[in-house]
This record gives sequence, C-alpha cells and structure tokens, in this order.
Amino acid sequence: MKKLLFIALLIGAISYAFVNPSISEKEISTNVSPKQINFKSITFAKALDEAKSTGKIIFIDAYTDWCGPCIVMSKNVFTNPDVAKVFNDKFINLKIEMEKNSDGPEIARLYKVSAYPTLIFVDGSGRAVKKVIGYKSAEELIAIANGL
Repeated sequence: MKKLLFIALLIGAISYAFVNPSISEKEISTNVSPKQINFKSITFAKALDEAKSTGKIIFIDAYTDWCGPCIVMSKNVFTNPDVAKVFNDKFINLKIEMEKNSDGPEIARLYKVSAYPTLIFVDGSGRAVKKVIGYKSAEELIAIANGL
C-alpha cells in the first residue's frame, strides 16, 4: 500500500511539473528573465566590438565576491524590473569579478578601480564615459543610466 501511495505521489509530482512549468515560454526562448539585467558572458574585447557595431555603451559591474554592497545590489537592484528594462535596452551589460575573472585585473588597472562596487560606463573606443563608486538604489541607478 505504501509503495502504491509513493508511486501515485511521484507520478502526480512529475505531471504537475510538466503541466505547470515555472518558467514562461518567453523566458525559455530568450534564456533571459525580463525581470533582471541581462549580464552577457563575453570578454571585454568582445563587448567593445559589440559596442562599436551597435553604438551602445558598455555597463560594467566591477565587483568582488566578498563585497557586501555588491551582493545586495546583485540581489535587490539588478533584479528590479525597472532597472532591467532600462539597462537591457540601453547597454551591453557585463558583470566582472575583479579578482577572479580573467579580464578583472586589467579592467581594475585600466579604469582605476579602488573600491567596490564600481559601476563603469564605457563607449566602443574603451573610453570611460562615467564611473560611479558604491551602492546605488534602483532609482539612483536608473537616473544615472538616463543621464547618459
């Protein structure tokens, strides 16, 4: 009897998973949730090429794993739908761990990163058009983006 109950529950759970997927079709097809910033998994050099060809500015979240404000921004600000809309429409977004990512030390040297988080906006030629240090709220980050 216990085996039958277990099998029935297992079949029910599997059926529920197929009938009620937790990810929408749109999210599956784009592989990006519209509710958060789409940080690309590309090198800084590829981002520069893309910026040159599209005319978009590169947004770099220069962070470290041990930085408390960086963690809070990632969890609460970069996942804000209003922030995501502005940043996904306007920028090529990169999230670069300054100590572990292969581009990190060079980015830190090039843009004189000395505190975390540092938010850097770079044009296609590699010139920093804006650099902001420290935690920013969703409203502050949107205002910065709209000022560029």
